[in-house]
Amino acid sequence: MPDDIDMPPGEALVEAQQLLDADRPFHAHEVLEAVWKAAPEPERELWRGLAQVAVGITHLRRGNARGAEALLSRAAQRLVPYETNAPYNIDVRGVVQRARDLAASPENGPVTLRLKL
Repeated sequence: MPDDIDMPPGEALVEAQQLLDADRPFHAHEVLEAVWKAAPEPERELWRGLAQVAVGITHLRRGNARGAEALLSRAAQRLVPYETNAPYNIDVRGVVQRARDLAASPENGPVTLRLKL
């Protein structure tokens, strides 16, 4: 992934989902992180949480259950405020639930994640 990723949020969600589906969660993280850093303040923590979920999945894939649990739990907490009014049709409730499930039982793979409703 290039260091200077610059795409609108809707496009970034599509790209991140494709990367997650292709089992490339770290690359999905990079896409989501780029949006996080460019997002307006009210959305910044949403994108940060989504990026953390992708990194948590990366840790699971690499066998680091403790790191995955910490990141996924932190990401879920960060995303909760967006559950009732998520922009871009993001399935925040579903992402929070999946992150919590994976944090509690990392062995319950395969690791799949749907970002949008």
